[in-house]
Amino acid sequence: MDLSKNLIPSFVKKIHLIAVCGTGMGALACMLKDLGYDITGSDQKVYPPMSRFLEQKGIRLSSGFCEDNIEYGPDLVVVGNAVTRDNPEARKMLDMGLSFCSMPQAINRFVAKGKQTILVAGTHGKTTTASLAAWILYHAGCDPSFFIGGILNNFESNYHLGNGNYMVVEGDEYDTAYFNKVPKFVHYDPALAVLTGVEFDHADIYKDMDHVVDVFNGFVKNLSAESTLFAYDGDETVTGLLGSGTCRMAPYGTGSKSAWSLGAVEVAPPWTHFEIFKHGVRFGRFKTKLFGQHNLLNTLAAVAISDALEIPKGVISEALAAYAGVKRRQEIRGQRRGITVMDDFAHHPTAVRETVKAVKQFYSDGRLVAVFEPRTHASMRTIFQDVYPDAFDAADLICIRHPPMLEKIPADDRFSSEKLVGDLKRRGKDAHFFQDTGAVIEFLVREARAGDILLIMSNGGFDNIHERLLELL
Repeated sequence: MDLSKNLIPSFVKKIHLIAVCGTGMGALACMLKDLGYDITGSDQKVYPPMSRFLEQKGIRLSSGFCEDNIEYGPDLVVVGNAVTRDNPEARKMLDMGLSFCSMPQAINRFVAKGKQTILVAGTHGKTTTASLAAWILYHAGCDPSFFIGGILNNFESNYHLGNGNYMVVEGDEYDTAYFNKVPKFVHYDPALAVLTGVEFDHADIYKDMDHVVDVFNGFVKNLSAESTLFAYDGDETVTGLLGSGTCRMAPYGTGSKSAWSLGAVEVAPPWTHFEIFKHGVRFGRFKTKLFGQHNLLNTLAAVAISDALEIPKGVISEALAAYAGVKRRQEIRGQRRGITVMDDFAHHPTAVRETVKAVKQFYSDGRLVAVFEPRTHASMRTIFQDVYPDAFDAADLICIRHPPMLEKIPADDRFSSEKLVGDLKRRGKDAHFFQDTGAVIEFLVREARAGDILLIMSNGGFDNIHERLLELL
């Protein structure tokens, strides 16, 4: 049940954000500050770099959750999705009768209002697709606003307040708030939407694949008839959902029957050259510094969006060539002794497989050393235990860390890194298990050699393994 008033006061000056140091909430706090609101925030742990960034914006932060933090009486409280109903500030908020809302509700009211929303949803590729669309629009002079889950290197930010008519949003399928247990993407009414694919993930909130499909079915069904949905038709689950919608459909993929499709691809580092077809007719040939088919599909969706907004083909081409990527997506962190350390956010087995395959194809001269830390609620469960071995086929050397915080998972449902390593060895792979990050680093410093790509994959900080490796190398 939604216990919020679903009514943001007509006059708002002072806004408090509970759990402000997350990537999304921190960006929202900055946007609201830039719009001229008085902002305060609190979080359980307040530490750099987010704390320093927020304080530089003039946002007053409180470390720890305490009733005193909202005693001053803000006009509105924005509640992050990590906040429980037992949070002392959440309880105090209700006792004081304060107006409150979720992060998506705040974005709609204060940032997206009056703009055409472009929403990117799906299990994989949301951040890259949304950032590509936002960058193309910006390069075209449209000055869009955007709110995305990763740091765009072209902006050194994950948000932008633009003066244009468009708002690009990464549509997360994760819960909105404790009082609104629905995916964040249901709060938006997009003019254009993308569905990149649907797989099981977020095992802490979704029971099974049927539960995930039901949520995305609602997403497609609720798009207005005036909306256009660009849907990846290489995913059978996605194609099965399209019949429930009344909006305009524009499938994209690699098939000849797709409205938008990829043609010939040529890998010539540092570039990937590729063709795009629209309704079977050659639309153009483009180049990008992204690599891997998954990234080309993300690019294809962004190009389709841009064409729908009547951005000239030449401008799209220039923007793709100038696109600098997203932090933590195949990001080169440094090179030492001819050894390259790369950081990637991959954690779901499909993302791991596509990333490993893409990196090996692009950097084919040396060894690919895949280093993986399973730490999401889904990757630390047995659900993917028998799927992960296939994901590392393209790697030459594989390092698997014991999952941190495994105690959060019920004992009979815990993923085993040792078993994964055993399964990889049975596939003939050179795989190694490590109890902690220090042991991984010690092994890599000893075994890595010139020409190697050390691909570090985790959705967390991995104990700062990248900088520690570079320092020791």
